[in-house]
Amino acid sequence: MAALFLLPILSLAALPPPPPPPPVERSLEAAPTQRSRSGAPREGGAIELNGQRFQVRWRWLDGTGDGPAELWIPLDVLQGQLGFASRSQPNGDLELEWFGQRLTVPPAAQRSLQDEVAADVGRLFQAAGVRAERQGELLQLRLPPPRLLRVRSRDQDGGRRVVLDLSGPTWLRQGDGRLDLDLASTLELRQQLESLGLRTSQGADRLTLAVGTAAGNQVATLGEPNRVVIDLGAATAVPAPEPNLRDPRIVALMASGLQLGREVRSVGQRSLLINSVRLDPRRTPLDLRPLSRPDGMQGLSNLPTLAQQMQAVIAINGGFFNRVNRLPLGAVRDGGRWLSGPILNRGVMGWQGSDLPRFGRLSLVETLTDANGQSWPISSVNSGYVQRGISRYTADWGRFYQALSGAETGVILRDGLVVQRFEADQLSQGIPLGGEDLLLIGRAGAALPWGVGERLRFESRPTDVTGQQPYVIGGGPLLLLGGRIVLDGGAESFSSNFLQQGAPRTVVGSDGRQLWLLTLQGVGHGGPTLLETALALQQLGLQDALNLDGGSSTGLVIAGVHTVKGRGVSASIHNGLGLIPRGSGTSQPYGRGLANKP
Repeated sequence: MAALFLLPILSLAALPPPPPPPPVERSLEAAPTQRSRSGAPREGGAIELNGQRFQVRWRWLDGTGDGPAELWIPLDVLQGQLGFASRSQPNGDLELEWFGQRLTVPPAAQRSLQDEVAADVGRLFQAAGVRAERQGELLQLRLPPPRLLRVRSRDQDGGRRVVLDLSGPTWLRQGDGRLDLDLASTLELRQQLESLGLRTSQGADRLTLAVGTAAGNQVATLGEPNRVVIDLGAATAVPAPEPNLRDPRIVALMASGLQLGREVRSVGQRSLLINSVRLDPRRTPLDLRPLSRPDGMQGLSNLPTLAQQMQAVIAINGGFFNRVNRLPLGAVRDGGRWLSGPILNRGVMGWQGSDLPRFGRLSLVETLTDANGQSWPISSVNSGYVQRGISRYTADWGRFYQALSGAETGVILRDGLVVQRFEADQLSQGIPLGGEDLLLIGRAGAALPWGVGERLRFESRPTDVTGQQPYVIGGGPLLLLGGRIVLDGGAESFSSNFLQQGAPRTVVGSDGRQLWLLTLQGVGHGGPTLLETALALQQLGLQDALNLDGGSSTGLVIAGVHTVKGRGVSASIHNGLGLIPRGSGTSQPYGRGLANKP
């Protein structure tokens, strides 16, 4: 689920990922106002790619000629199901690349489809020969499967690069350690791939490669000629193809009280499929921990990879993030460190040890005070929520900080002393973060009036007891407290559209005796509203409950298998929650740098 339901904030800009492939040959600019349009827009809830169907929102606007004038597809589908690469520019532009074509989507042309960031790819599809047709709620996208012409490879940096030469562009679906390509191949070429360590399976015009889930694995496309480039890390790990509840870990945990549930319940006139994981953390030898990338808060991952990195036996997705700039939008606290601070007084869950979690709404009240007693408020910590004022960043953000908005200024505070100042051009290039330094950033004209050598006192306190716990995960809205429905979108700055829409949901909660991890999906519809979700949780007997990110982000991993995918796609996410075997070593606090203070 994307972050377009926030209150208005400053224009965001992403930290650039590694450099893109060589310059592409064709470039398009998203400019719907310059294209011939006809009639009212149409929307639907399913997309069929060469016969394979997914529950995904889309938007179509008729053109005066063949095909749509505008065709809006969610960004997570473009990336995870079609093979698009994306990156954000400092000016807020979103750049999409696919087989030698680049589409630039300026901020004004980025839209929200229900709860997902979407881009208009109508002209790009038309140029690539994609045939688009509407049939009621269904959008059919057809692309003739190309042929696999040649396989090339070379070793590099402890891994291997594999290049597939194709006779044309194709769909690429990634997830769970697999890469599915709509194309035809020969036995000889598949044997070459097998010799390179890639298990293969050829179906009707569909080739599946087991590429594993190693952190260094990457897939990209190039054009003229059409190529798929697969960079494999030094080792790959291919998960089991289907859930195995006979896994020895699961069997042992169920004997100690772990319960796994799957049922259909009715709320009003609608049915919901509910998957649940229940345990008493005081009896079951599992520790609940936030899951996040080990290299910091900048960038996305996927739920199986996050679970694998922390050896989580069971995992669900966590809180909100911005899918365009790949930055967190809410609280993540691990071992007393704010990896990402709370925003907008939104709902959180906090816990320690084997105690049941606490739930509430949380903000941080942080101030800087100079020697004369004058104070300045700090608006956020390690956050992708960009607004006017002063924000602070630490080494938990990552190895460096790069400007997230327009003109920014910054200072480094070390042991209470200002030791360095930075202007906008320096911040745009990137500033290293390390140790216990605090990087203070002023945005939108917010002044940082302190000179080098000036001493400042930093203070921080949470507004709720949840913020005093060593582990915190944020989401929102808060759904239940003490068995009562406390859904209040306005108190947590959620938009009315977000509150009213139906979508797959991920929830964490407690019935007073057990911890619950849940996913809720619609049966014959797009998913429950937040009120329907709260009512379903009351039926199940929960006392406290927090909504986490949902939509395509909704996911549940059991014993390494991605058993629930919110909209049938393995979407990228920012963080998660995992149940780690107690005593495994990974259940202890782990660090990217030194702990924040306080």
